[in-house]
Amino acid sequence: MGAASSAAVDVAVGVLTRADGAVLFGQRPVGKPYAGWWEFPGGKLEPGESVEQALVRELREELGIELRDSWPWVVREYVYPHAHVRLHFRRIVAWTGAPRGREGQALAWRLPAAIDLAPLLPAAIPVIGWLRLPDRIGISCALELGDERFVERLDRALDAGLRLVQLREPGMEPGRFDRLFRRVRERCARHGARLLVNSGHSASYWDACDGVHLKSSELGSIVSRPRLPIVGASCHDAAELGRAGELAVDFALLGPVRATRSHPGAAGLGWPAFERLAIDARVPVFALGGLDDGDSIRAARAGAHGLGMMRAIWR
Repeated sequence: MGAASSAAVDVAVGVLTRADGAVLFGQRPVGKPYAGWWEFPGGKLEPGESVEQALVRELREELGIELRDSWPWVVREYVYPHAHVRLHFRRIVAWTGAPRGREGQALAWRLPAAIDLAPLLPAAIPVIGWLRLPDRIGISCALELGDERFVERLDRALDAGLRLVQLREPGMEPGRFDRLFRRVRERCARHGARLLVNSGHSASYWDACDGVHLKSSELGSIVSRPRLPIVGASCHDAAELGRAGELAVDFALLGPVRATRSHPGAAGLGWPAFERLAIDARVPVFALGGLDDGDSIRAARAGAHGLGMMRAIWR
């Protein structure tokens, strides 16, 4: 397949999201490769264009809309028989005008949980999983709060909409951890929330919930992605983030953005450094470290999918 050895062509891809959460797909018209297949709108960068400038032009030409605001998200390469592409996905959060198929393509809005369009372009398939990720991860701190207090605050957070929890209790006595795991799993299941166990705990727990969150120290030694429904990874630098992409984990936690009690003496990355790392990430990235809901927009503009919180979310 000759395209595999060629330089990647940079392509800007826009994921338009309506207020109800539905995202926009377009069907490739007759005359193009993969005619009839569904994809997200966008196109190749012209010489001298940034990704955002290319999206402004492409969305105007393809859909007749004016882009007002977009956030960086994920960058992935894909080799098709006819082309090797580097896809720069951006989340489109504001535009003017009503999208219409100006190139004769059909359009369809679908909620991430109910995408029934087929066939989808292969490079678009992983995006469905990313779209189904919530924008908050709650990381447990029962050793700090006490089990009863933590479970009470977990109930409150789940009632308020938290849908992804990482159980991480380094140093907790095994019997106590087992009891806590069972209580947390029951509550997450009742609310339709997904539960991950940190890889510092026995693998038997990973299999008994929705998956595992890998410690950064394990990224260099792990051979392949664990065969579990959901796998996350902690990252602190470009090498770890790159490895998380190679393993095709579902998301990465990147930080700490600010200094935290969990890492005494460690300086935070700060938002500029976070953005430099996240801008080319191959998987969705959650910002972590001394953050709360007030940081959500700043994080999104820096390329974060959402926020990971160990303390603020339980307040």
